[in-house]
Amino acid sequence: ETCAVNNGGCDRTCKDTATGVRCSCPVGFTLQPDGKTCKDIDECLVNNGGCDHFCRNTVGSFECSCQKGYKLLTDERTCQDIDECSFERTCDHTCINYPGSFECLCHKGYTLYGLTHCGDIDECSISNGSCDYGCLNTMGSYECVCPPGKKLHWNKKDCVEMVKCLPNAKPAPKAQLVCSKTGGTESCFLSCPSNTLFVPDSENSYTLSCGVPVQQGKAQQKRNATLPSCADSLAPPIKQKARFKIKDAKCHLRPRSKEKTKDSGKQAGQFPCTDNCQVTFVNLKCDSSKKKRRGRKSPSKEVSHITTEFEVEMKSEEVSDTCNIDCVRKRMEQKLQTAIKTLRKSINKQQFYIQFSGTEYEVAQKPAKATEGHEACSTGQVLQDGKCVTCSTGTFYSGEHNQCVPCSPGTYQDTEGQLTCEPCPSNDGQGVAGARNVSECGGKFNLIIKGLGQCSPGHYSSDGFKPCRVCPLGTYQPEPGRTLCFPCGGGLVTKYEGAVSFQDCETKVHCSPGHYYNSTTHRCIRCPVGTYQPEFGQNYCITCPGNTSTDFDGSTNVTHCKNQHCGGELGDYTGYIESPNYPGDYPANVECIWNINPPPKRRILIVVPEIFLPIEDECGDVLVMRKS
Repeated sequence: ETCAVNNGGCDRTCKDTATGVRCSCPVGFTLQPDGKTCKDIDECLVNNGGCDHFCRNTVGSFECSCQKGYKLLTDERTCQDIDECSFERTCDHTCINYPGSFECLCHKGYTLYGLTHCGDIDECSISNGSCDYGCLNTMGSYECVCPPGKKLHWNKKDCVEMVKCLPNAKPAPKAQLVCSKTGGTESCFLSCPSNTLFVPDSENSYTLSCGVPVQQGKAQQKRNATLPSCADSLAPPIKQKARFKIKDAKCHLRPRSKEKTKDSGKQAGQFPCTDNCQVTFVNLKCDSSKKKRRGRKSPSKEVSHITTEFEVEMKSEEVSDTCNIDCVRKRMEQKLQTAIKTLRKSINKQQFYIQFSGTEYEVAQKPAKATEGHEACSTGQVLQDGKCVTCSTGTFYSGEHNQCVPCSPGTYQDTEGQLTCEPCPSNDGQGVAGARNVSECGGKFNLIIKGLGQCSPGHYSSDGFKPCRVCPLGTYQPEPGRTLCFPCGGGLVTKYEGAVSFQDCETKVHCSPGHYYNSTTHRCIRCPVGTYQPEFGQNYCITCPGNTSTDFDGSTNVTHCKNQHCGGELGDYTGYIESPNYPGDYPANVECIWNINPPPKRRILIVVPEIFLPIEDECGDVLVMRKS
């Protein structure tokens, strides 16, 4: 035998030796007992080929691959979890990474759609938000509103008769804005003597309200419904909104050092709106957002704004023969405008300070560090064993004492880190100290003794507290602490007294999900386009979140709600395009056109990382690219 003839009969490599030909095989193959044939080695049979997840045998070799949500490392064996949360735009709100997957969560008041997006829940579409009268949807929340002559009950849902102000009622607490000028530098102080509500929405936004609105507008109704203002004021108050950009600072309120505070106390010169200008209510909202700069490499810059709302009341004693109500109003408006101009300058120069609860704060670039001493904790916190601890419910932070102080009898606080306590519904100063919610108030003296609280669902009373009455037949009440029961409507009765839901009403037909019961016609109606209903036997359909809609009527789930907007963002040199509602399914009957215009002498490179066009009908869906 010789390798020159028919490769010596070898499958692969042949070598001539003194004793004849010798066959050999390349890596990945083994020589069979006949000494000629090469057979592929299945590496996957031994220890899965060393692969973490999947092993696939190939001719002369093998390949490792990973499960969905994992990537193969450079050793071509090991699988590592992909942290989807590290990518931009994975989730609208909160992203949680799991091995091989991830989950998107939404803030309170928002719901998930299209797998990763968050849209505002329209609570008013769900049984009118359970409001007694009107319901107003807001981003991430909602508010109940009352007709003229009525005000919101402490439960924030029922409307009750306005409390008539007594002749000897205390005047409304005032918020004071004082600006002074020393050495050409203007600085402004906002002092909030009482009823200060501080709500940190997140690390880079907060809301601060002080004083009581003279007329309770929608925005303030939520916070101050229990505090009627009894000031002897004329006509509606002057309301003014302004937005200020903060230079070189973020939304952090930091206590000022005692030395700085002493210096500021020496400053003279009064701001034009303090002597006879009654600022009854101030609401500050600070928010920081990242602003993308144009171009590829520019980093995004954080921009902070303070939005302010002022309410100023006019006094009857200021009206004279020479200056009537309109004249007084104009003067006040001018004073307020001047005040806002001065405030704009002082915020610009970082000379704006806020005093409340006995402590002075400044808007700062970074939150305070605990190492700086006891003043360094953020708003509503105290230093304990070297750590900043937030004041618990039932207490408030007192700047004078630099500690958390229990709420006095007749007041309560149901939120952590606050600067005052809220007055109880029947504010007679009785009850226990440190009340953590309205039911601990002891609005009536015997409540504390008997240990009684709010009315439970299916019950009601004139003030929402026990003793309570059972909802009569034909009515229901799903929530505690209410002053009324809702009628089933259409002459329907309930299965029993004390019903807690519309589903307890004996309807003529039982409606399936995707439908709602009409109490007038006694029929089940399909939920219209843009709404859905996942439950049996309900009398409403829920509006889709945000600006989403459904492809058809009779939808049964929020997943049927889809964003109709053609997605993407096109910059000068880079960008992306995506179907509406991506990564969720796109809506039916939608057409998107994207025009990509490159700068001169540039070409376009399009990478398609994912495309899925289902062929569910004869037409199917198409993606067309045209160079024209």
